[in-house]
Amino acid sequence: MAYLAGVMAHPGFIVRFKENLVVPGLHVPLTADAKLFTEAVAIGAEVIWLHTYGERFVDPAAGRKKQAPRLPKENAPQIPGDGAIPGAPEPLPDSMEYDAAKHRLRIGKGYITNVTPEMWAYEISGKQVLGHWFSYRRRDRSRPIIGERRPPSPLEKIQPNHWLPEYTGDLIDLLHVIGRLIALEATQADLLSRICDNPLLSVEELRNAGALATPDVMTESKGKHKSTA
Repeated sequence: MAYLAGVMAHPGFIVRFKENLVVPGLHVPLTADAKLFTEAVAIGAEVIWLHTYGERFVDPAAGRKKQAPRLPKENAPQIPGDGAIPGAPEPLPDSMEYDAAKHRLRIGKGYITNVTPEMWAYEISGKQVLGHWFSYRRRDRSRPIIGERRPPSPLEKIQPNHWLPEYTGDLIDLLHVIGRLIALEATQADLLSRICDNPLLSVEELRNAGALATPDVMTESKGKHKSTA
């Protein structure tokens, strides 16, 4: 799993295999070089540690403690004294905006500094992460009904009427994670290039080594599963 994250979970993978990704289904370049494999696993462990906010692939020796990841202090997002996002009695904010010149992320009447343009623009599966995160915490959380989708439940109206302190903590944590993921992207792109430029393992080689089940074994396994269901 760490190998997959190290090799595939970054924009460089999309750029390199853009034409191949038109057809659904991901194809993994599996290196035949043990050193490259080990390197990919180490990078992927870092990626998964970040994605899980320090819950998985914990390794203090590698700097991965069981806690929310943090950027170096000089790169860390901060809330100045006059930037606190107000809570009650102020209502929930309706807007999140980014000032690229000041590297400032504004949420309602508050703001966070040291937020880079890359953090603001960071996307996963075509969705801007910060904007998507805020859409579930702003005052107006309604979404357009597309096609025959069921109308929203009245339960969706049950929500805080003011900004909660944990929202601010969650946002800071998210910015730290995004910042560290961005810092890994160049390393991941270089790794992918070296993997693709060196010998790869084929499906046939993996199957001959017993690493993949053959179609006959898979069919037999399904049959056994059905007979015991």
